[in-house]
Amino acid sequence: MTSNRTATLTLPADDQILITRDFDAPRRLVYRAWTTPELVKRWWCGERGTMDTVEMDFRVGGTWRYVMTADGGVEVAFHGEYREIVPEERIVWTEVFEGVPGMTPKEAEKNAAVNTAVFTEKDGRTSLWMLTEVPDRTVRDAIIQSGMEVGMQEQMAALEKLAASLPD
Repeated sequence: MTSNRTATLTLPADDQILITRDFDAPRRLVYRAWTTPELVKRWWCGERGTMDTVEMDFRVGGTWRYVMTADGGVEVAFHGEYREIVPEERIVWTEVFEGVPGMTPKEAEKNAAVNTAVFTEKDGRTSLWMLTEVPDRTVRDAIIQSGMEVGMQEQMAALEKLAASLPD
């Protein structure tokens, strides 16, 4: 069973995007789906294409890279580094979009987003609080204008469905 809820996206500051979402699944299962490569492959691209690569060295200082082929055949890739991990509670990581128009890879790294996800549980339900911090309002607005909210809503729905289906 899924909650049929949607995530809430707010802009608390010029350089921030905040996403909150409740899931009808225990925190340990949502966290497992978030941090296990073969499970990430099943929800991360939502309904926007297929996942080609999910590489995760899930430890502080470890790196990650996700590559998907979006509908229409366009390859979309992101990568970053894990900065903080508190199992089943909190993850902090950087995120770099590899295809920023007119930006060199070095410039893209300099403009990396820093994401903080916090997972809490009450009565077998998980609440996710995820803050994305970027260098400035221009970067924040470019992310919002990219259509990320629609993809994120699909992602979160797929994550909930998957987490709720996992065995304990």
